[in-house]
Amino acid sequence: MSPTLTPTEHVDLALDGLHCASCVSRAEGALAAVPGVDAASVNLATERAAVDFDPAVATVPQLVRAIAEAGYAATPLADAAPRTHGRDPLINRMLVAVVLSLPVLALSMIPALQFHGWGWVAGILTTPVALWSAWPFHRSAYLALRHRSASMDTLISLGVLTAYSSSVAALLLTDAASMPMHLSLTARGSTGALTFEVAAVVTALLLAGRVLELRARRRAGDAVRALAELSSPNATLVRADDEIVVPVASLVVGDEIIVRPGERVPVDAIVIAGTSSIDRSLLTGESVPVDVDPGDEVAGGALNTTGVLTLRTERVGADSTAARITRLVEQAQTEKAGAQRLADRIAGVFVPIVLVLAVVTFLGWLLTGASIAEALAPAVALLIVACPCALGLAVPAALLVATGRGAQLGILLRGAPSLERAEKVSAIVLDKTGTVTEGRMALAAVHVLAGEDPKRVLALAAAVEVGSEHPVGRAIAQAVDAPLPARDFAARPGVGAEAVVDGVRVIVGRPDRLRAEGLTLAPDLIAAAVAEAEQGRAIAAVAWDGTIRGILSTSDQIRPTSAQAVQELRALGLEPILLTGDGAAAAAVVAAKVGITRVISDVLPEDKANEVTRLQAEGLAVAVVGDGLNDAPALARADLGIAMGTGADAAIAAADVTLVRPDLRSAADAVRLARQTMRTIRGNLFWAFAYNVVLLPLAALGFLNPILSGLAMACSSLFVLGNSLRLRRFRAS
Repeated sequence: MSPTLTPTEHVDLALDGLHCASCVSRAEGALAAVPGVDAASVNLATERAAVDFDPAVATVPQLVRAIAEAGYAATPLADAAPRTHGRDPLINRMLVAVVLSLPVLALSMIPALQFHGWGWVAGILTTPVALWSAWPFHRSAYLALRHRSASMDTLISLGVLTAYSSSVAALLLTDAASMPMHLSLTARGSTGALTFEVAAVVTALLLAGRVLELRARRRAGDAVRALAELSSPNATLVRADDEIVVPVASLVVGDEIIVRPGERVPVDAIVIAGTSSIDRSLLTGESVPVDVDPGDEVAGGALNTTGVLTLRTERVGADSTAARITRLVEQAQTEKAGAQRLADRIAGVFVPIVLVLAVVTFLGWLLTGASIAEALAPAVALLIVACPCALGLAVPAALLVATGRGAQLGILLRGAPSLERAEKVSAIVLDKTGTVTEGRMALAAVHVLAGEDPKRVLALAAAVEVGSEHPVGRAIAQAVDAPLPARDFAARPGVGAEAVVDGVRVIVGRPDRLRAEGLTLAPDLIAAAVAEAEQGRAIAAVAWDGTIRGILSTSDQIRPTSAQAVQELRALGLEPILLTGDGAAAAAVVAAKVGITRVISDVLPEDKANEVTRLQAEGLAVAVVGDGLNDAPALARADLGIAMGTGADAAIAAADVTLVRPDLRSAADAVRLARQTMRTIRGNLFWAFAYNVVLLPLAALGFLNPILSGLAMACSSLFVLGNSLRLRRFRAS
């Protein structure tokens, strides 16, 4: 009896209230604790959760409730209202904190300004800052405490409230209101029992840092938002010689629509009337517009720049190119690298450890004879400086920018694991047809008997092949602009085809098959056929009146950029390998033209994956680039699968990277982008860890003023975001 497969559903949730890696850990833990949840991944940079669950056990409302109980807000992404870039509510709290903290800082730093009772003024000015401006921190800390956990906001709230409440107690219980004091860069260098300036300035700094951080995170996601906005909301539908404007969501396959200059193509379609230039830069990264004519395909999201086009819809809604690209990029941004999973686990236990260290620091200073105020300063500094915000942003911020930038260039990365694998690749296997070559046959040469007109031979052959489904026949037919009329057409299975054209019965077929009918090649045509075969070209003979009058050779055209792409792959230290089912002679010709020295030919489709395994056994980390259905097993078997976006859906589904443009140079760009992204991630993680390793002991030992701790904490997050944003400057070759 076969086992019953458990159905799994997937839902993406838009989250609100995440601030650090420990928030991510707590949210993921809350989701994982729901019965029926198979996997849950939370991304800090995108503020989204991706959840796989058994619908027979768990429901989306249960998932939303679990997030709410953890202290955050969640909405199914499909129901979430688009987030606008209006004025952030934190800005008002930040402005109040800045305006009120400046005089508090001046009073605390400059003894000349400390009049009798100045402490009461500082306390009055600090109160709205510590209680109202810092309220988001306090609320988040309370929600975490209610669920028996701790977060970055727990540390901030404790630090601010400790500094504020201890100062209020000093005002009420001692004569600290008029006590002279000065501020030092170190905690132990300051004098006085009041620390209002710590509560006020730290709040202002952290709010400013959070506002800047949110803006930087929005900039990091600009590319993805641009993709999401590609689709026009409306389309001009042609109905009964009339035009009506309808929502794009109402279009179905087969509708006729009109797209005028300056409008975006709403869905994937085929041109049925009109000519124009199409700008696909936001979809493929191509900077030069592409001319389209009747019969050409255009992708939804492309910009029509010149003429009026009448289109027949082919793929609508979620099946359109723009929708598929956006979906792939968004899915990529929810996946986690191994380094990020480690960082999240560390952050999950980091905050409780810091709370213990703060208590130990406070007690330790008291044991050395320090006053309560002197012992509180290093403890508060430790609480503030330890916030693991940079740790939570180190990986997702870089991944967010990289996937968005890649999408702009026509490179769709499936996620962080794909980046990690792409960086380690040492050999790249290239499928020939449709990857190195264009995947379509074209006429290469015409050879005729002495006295025959090459144009007439080609014209007669093209007339026979009109309507042919064979690649060679189509190439011959397409080589003539206006084919001659033909009649009495007859297919010759295994041989070719024949028809009466211009008064003669013309046969077009393979020379070896025509030989069986007594039609042989003349010596000069034999020499030409041998030369063409050595070039790996397919040959068709053209005969009438019992004589082969000429031969036509066709070939799959090498992409113009393939040779340059191979050079770029070599420059990256990768060994290019050509893998094809073609014979050795044809494969060698193509390999020589593009500069590949290692060729694996005569490979059956089902054996391609085995060849990849054999290369991996040699110690190579193998990437495979392909586009066909028969490439899907090899793409799945490879360390890194790269699919041409113009290829089969099965190949794209099996790949880690999809190239929207049919340009092999994008494969080299994908590897370069992966390497640069991983360098950025390592730099971010080094900074995030080193920052805490260095500053925690300095804060505990009293060498760091709490105000400087807040500044350092805010700067660490901004450094990670700024470093990640440098990936926006990545350029394709």
